[in-house]
Amino acid sequence: MTSVQVEKQHDGNEAAGDASEEGYQRGLGNRQIQMIAIGGAIGTGLFLGAGKAISMAGPSIILAYALVGMVIFFIMRALGELLMYRPVSGSFSEYGREFLGPFVGFVTGWTYWLFWVVTGITEVTAAATYVQYWNKGIPQWVSALVFTCALFGINLISVKIFGELEFWFSMVKVTAIIGMILIGLGVITLGFSNAGDTASFANLWSHGGFFPKGVGGTLMTLQIVMFAFLAVELVGVTAGEATNPKKVLPKAINTVPWRIGLFYIGALIIILSVVSWTVFKPGVSPFVAAFQQIGLPAGAGIVNFVVLTAALSSANSGMYSTGRMLRDLALNGQGPKFFTQLSKNGLPTWGTGVSVGMMLFGVWINYVAPGEAFNYVVSFATISGMWAWIVILLSQLRYRAKADRGELPQSEFKAPGSPYTSVFALAFIGMVIVMMGLDPDARISLYAAPVWAAILGVGYLAIKRRETAAAALAKQD
Repeated sequence: MTSVQVEKQHDGNEAAGDASEEGYQRGLGNRQIQMIAIGGAIGTGLFLGAGKAISMAGPSIILAYALVGMVIFFIMRALGELLMYRPVSGSFSEYGREFLGPFVGFVTGWTYWLFWVVTGITEVTAAATYVQYWNKGIPQWVSALVFTCALFGINLISVKIFGELEFWFSMVKVTAIIGMILIGLGVITLGFSNAGDTASFANLWSHGGFFPKGVGGTLMTLQIVMFAFLAVELVGVTAGEATNPKKVLPKAINTVPWRIGLFYIGALIIILSVVSWTVFKPGVSPFVAAFQQIGLPAGAGIVNFVVLTAALSSANSGMYSTGRMLRDLALNGQGPKFFTQLSKNGLPTWGTGVSVGMMLFGVWINYVAPGEAFNYVVSFATISGMWAWIVILLSQLRYRAKADRGELPQSEFKAPGSPYTSVFALAFIGMVIVMMGLDPDARISLYAAPVWAAILGVGYLAIKRRETAAAALAKQD
């Protein structure tokens, strides 16, 4: 359903964004949606990125994850309120278009598309790097090409196959974290393994205190922590293909607190209790370091497989979402018309194919500069991902105001504490963006954003001129 069709459907009685209207098939069931939601909150940001955050803040990183986790829940409940008002595959791009104007919808759709293209490149690059752990003889670009083609083939079959693959990718990640937590608890309470003599919850405060780098050090990790949660909003893109969105999506969103509590906070408490925070270093997975300290020789290989799975899961999600975003843009006259075409299985093959073509650029990068490939393409993903969160929150605030005035039907899944929670989340994101400007490593993202905004501005003006010319021509006829 496009924004134009919305005007015909505000009585709240029709199934907003029905699959038949959008052309998609509702092939994602409750089991798959739940695991996609879980997988969206577990990625390489946790398995690898946490090492740098721990080295910067020490045990207080646990509080940083808890604070950011609360903000993520506010964002997801705001998205949930919008999804129950109108569950469509365009998700926040559609909401931005409806509540903030066509230009915002245009910017959001293309920015989120680019976010996943860039993320797909980085994740396929990362996956190719992980393969070299087992066999350094395989060129990095070959692994990147094989992974890209394989995932593209899967995304061309059916949405059910995509959902099933994501289910098992997420299952691997969940099982690994739960296994790590259970092993860590055993080491702490029973004292077995090489780390048994030193493992203790006292490690959380006995090496320089809970804030060994001060409160400032903890605050500087918020940007790293927030980046780890990018893609948690992906569940919103599945709305147009969920079998029963008004039942499944609220359940998935309401699991956010315990998912963050278990998979992030719980895992970090155990890891930092088994091993002193002083052991962890940037660029080294804290899970690998913990397994090595425990003395499990297979630990590094297991974690490498899990991180490989997380990277492929993210790339798979990128291929899924990019095709939907391009089709939503095309349906609203903000992208080439051929992106509106669907396969006989209800898949946006043109949009997905063009996006994968862009991702193949990452294979070329892996060929010409395998050592620097990851760093070349990672910087823009963070700021573009947060733009989607900003649009979600602003759209929800506008929707709630209109619904309270009786101009729109009330959502069946209101965000608790709104508008205050949404305003707080917006302010928090603003603070993180300011802190990015203070960090030389993250500052490049802010340099890239104005360039992308200028490109989008020119593109939007071109579209408006084309529409004006077409209208003038039609008037003459």
